[in-house]
Amino acid sequence: MSRLEPLDLDRLSPEQQLVADALLAGPIGAIRGPSEAWLRSPTFADLAWRMVAHTRYGTVLAPDVVELAILLTATFWRSQFEFWGHARLARKAGIPDDAIEAIRTGAPPQLNRPDLQAAYDVVSEHFATKRVSAATYTRAIDVLGEQGLVDLIAVTGTYGLVSMTLNVFEVDVPPGQERPFAD
Repeated sequence: MSRLEPLDLDRLSPEQQLVADALLAGPIGAIRGPSEAWLRSPTFADLAWRMVAHTRYGTVLAPDVVELAILLTATFWRSQFEFWGHARLARKAGIPDDAIEAIRTGAPPQLNRPDLQAAYDVVSEHFATKRVSAATYTRAIDVLGEQGLVDLIAVTGTYGLVSMTLNVFEVDVPPGQERPFAD
């Protein structure tokens, strides 16, 4: 993290230690990404990571739909670390490389399922216009359901927070890795 000195994990406050322990024991298993910044506000860090965990693992959306939404959000915010990390996870979830590359460059990807297309349409339209048209909304409700649409918006909101944190504190891809976006 170029704007914040790394935390000395042996000198955390009791509140920071509780959150750090939960992060290390949880599905992420590491203190990376926005963690170093968020741990400076441990109550917030705890709440934020619970939200991240829910939006990644606890929604009604298929894992590839979640990853698609995260990639779209990372592209919107041009968040280097977020896109780099989630491109690998999207690939594992089944999103093809050509779709990942299209999202990275801002082109519409070829998507092979109605839920992926509905998610793409909602997120893309919302980022472009700050609204969602009646037609896009109705299609999303028909395909994703009300809970699915709420979960989709929760994913983009949560990962908007992640992306903003990464950008403000200049969290970059690991050394030797290619940055997804030109400066």
